[in-house]
Amino acid sequence: MSKLLLKNVRLSFPSLFKHEIYAGEDTGKFAATFLIAKSDTKAIKSIEDACAASLKEKYGDKVPKGFKMPLVDGDDKDYNGYLDHVCIKASTKKRPTLVNRDKTPIAEEDNILYGGCYVNASIDIWVMDNSYGKKVLASLNAIQFVKDGEAFGSKSEGADDFEDLDEDEF
Repeated sequence: MSKLLLKNVRLSFPSLFKHEIYAGEDTGKFAATFLIAKSDTKAIKSIEDACAASLKEKYGDKVPKGFKMPLVDGDDKDYNGYLDHVCIKASTKKRPTLVNRDKTPIAEEDNILYGGCYVNASIDIWVMDNSYGKKVLASLNAIQFVKDGEAFGSKSEGADDFEDLDEDEF
């Protein structure tokens, strides 16, 4: 297993206070996807190196073929903000540590962590080779809020949909 710190990445599909729901079912896990700009070749290489190191740790020099890797090309996804990025999803059964810039804990009602904000994320890269498949996966340890960003999928606030009405219009 290799521990990584992803710095100043965008948060997407955060399920950090409640379990992730997938296809209408509770996965029993907390999860988030992190977007890394393709121009950040150093961060991407660190993930690729961690994947290779985890495989080598498990299998030595005889790594079997056919492992699915955790990095996905964002250009292949039809989601807002994914173009020109790679993404990596991380999950955990235990609620991850969530902290603000000053390391104070973040609560759900703080509304600080949302899809589109920038975070630092602590993840572990590990190898799964069982009846569920052959994959290199990421476990989520902790997230630190870095700064606000444009929210993914944000809609107008609603009030902007209407015109001002005069008192005598009713």
